[in-house]
Amino acid sequence: MDLATDLVVNANPASDALLFQRCRWCGSAMYQRLLCPVCAGSDLRTEASTGTGVVRHATVIHRNTPAARNVSLVEMAEGFTVRGRVTGLATDVHSGDRVQLTTAQDPVRSQPVFQLVDGPYRSRN
Repeated sequence: MDLATDLVVNANPASDALLFQRCRWCGSAMYQRLLCPVCAGSDLRTEASTGTGVVRHATVIHRNTPAARNVSLVEMAEGFTVRGRVTGLATDVHSGDRVQLTTAQDPVRSQPVFQLVDGPYRSRN
């Protein structure tokens, strides 16, 4: 177990890397957990995500905000799911859209912020 490496990775929370945990015992990836959801192990190491993912669910929120905003569940390439915001029009974000991390933490809501990789989907009429 290399605790020194984990402490160094956690020492810079201002970086724009999205940090997640990986279980040393079963290899499962998770986001902000104390125990592994698969094996209940507590021996977790911190890793930095590549920042690419796919929107699995998107919702438009109208309350407590002057304009509509979206909240999306994004499945990251490493195998964990994170709740975050995708920039642009809230109605342009759909399940299956590919996204890229822009900042690891929104200063207002403390969630990762993503942008669409391929741009918004437009249906052909």
